[in-house]
Amino acid sequence: MKSLKLCVFSLFAFSAFCHGQNVILIVGDGMDDQQITAARNYLYGAQGHTILDQMPVRAAVQVLTVTDTPPNEPVYVADSANSATAMATGTVTSIGRISTSAAQDTDLTTIAQLAKQHGYKAGLVTTASLTDATPAAFASHVSMRGCEGPEQMVQFESYGDYVIDCEQDTQANGGKGSIAEQLAASELDVLLGGGHKYFKQTAEANTKTVYEQASQNGFAIARTLTEAQQITYSQKLLGVFAKKHLPVRMQGTDGRIAQDPEYSFLNWFHRYLGTVTWPDEMQCESNPEFIREQTPNLAAMTELALGRLQNDKGFFLMVESASIDKQSHTRNPCGSIGEAEQLFEVVDRVLAFAEQQPDTLIIITADHGQAAQIIPDGSMFAAYGVPIATPGKVARIRTKEGAIMAINYATNEFGYEEHTGVNVPFFANKQVTTVFENGAVPALIKQTDIFEIAKRYLNL
Repeated sequence: MKSLKLCVFSLFAFSAFCHGQNVILIVGDGMDDQQITAARNYLYGAQGHTILDQMPVRAAVQVLTVTDTPPNEPVYVADSANSATAMATGTVTSIGRISTSAAQDTDLTTIAQLAKQHGYKAGLVTTASLTDATPAAFASHVSMRGCEGPEQMVQFESYGDYVIDCEQDTQANGGKGSIAEQLAASELDVLLGGGHKYFKQTAEANTKTVYEQASQNGFAIARTLTEAQQITYSQKLLGVFAKKHLPVRMQGTDGRIAQDPEYSFLNWFHRYLGTVTWPDEMQCESNPEFIREQTPNLAAMTELALGRLQNDKGFFLMVESASIDKQSHTRNPCGSIGEAEQLFEVVDRVLAFAEQQPDTLIIITADHGQAAQIIPDGSMFAAYGVPIATPGKVARIRTKEGAIMAINYATNEFGYEEHTGVNVPFFANKQVTTVFENGAVPALIKQTDIFEIAKRYLNL
């Protein structure tokens, strides 16, 4: 049963407002338990606690993926496109798809679109380009995640021999166009993130830019957080704060990332001979680019979105800390830790919001697992005199407790690490129990259940 909606006055930042039925979904891209543990160890210590540890509900999420051709067999490692689609639409699909079904290529209605259809407000906030896989899956429909702008739609050579092609999704062929064009045409109320390089492109159907199309659709355009804060609430808001993805908050000492251990010359003769030298330790420091670009932090963007979305009906908001994943791909653990910290700050902010608007469901989860393991700082077998080290790359981080935390990356020998197939965590406030008959959240849920939980809570 819904709570009685009352207009109240508060000394809190949101001043006078009415209570609506709200859902806030916070996604840490690639934020599995290894990433959370590394961030906890560095930011709060081995015996410390993140704000996630204080959430009253904890479960695990089974991430599901299928092949794109019948019989749609299971694939055991997901990407952000298909996993975001599962959360956004409640449907399991194949890698690379943005809210379209496997094989049939049918558009799937998203929770944000459903919310708008039923009179709720809706918004997306991300530290990535707004056209990136996770935010895109909540408001657009294409067969390949790389079709971010009009110029990337047909036979676009992305990297090497990899070609992006969404010709069937072009407007000329009866589709909805690129992700950027679909966002510009959407009914969502708030879009905040990066992606200038896609919105400045000329649209497919005419000579206008995607920005101009968004403006025609009622969006006010902002390129800085200050500009965005000055736009009246009567307009929809498209805030684009970076060329592509927003810079991350932290980096390793002088920009260092994980490196290979080095074996001595004797090891070439026999693996039991010689010695192994691990990379020098590093510390996490501020990323100069984050400061130089005056990058808005995720909590500030979220607060802006909350202020614009609150109303007497309610809203759906998806907030993504995107570069936990992206920094793990590039073997930069300090980058991932800093972006996890941004997510923790958002959780703190929305919990304060929910204290003032108690009919607010908060869910925190991840889309998939990522490369990064916390390993011993030096092999346990070193006592036997054998030179043993990780087969991958390792970063040795000096934590605030004075100890060394070793983070290992070993999914491949390429320049870019890969996702993993582990379950991901699920955290929620007590409001989540209201959608289950017995009030108990199962220990393991499917990723598609997140869509159903949000849908039930909003009575869609």
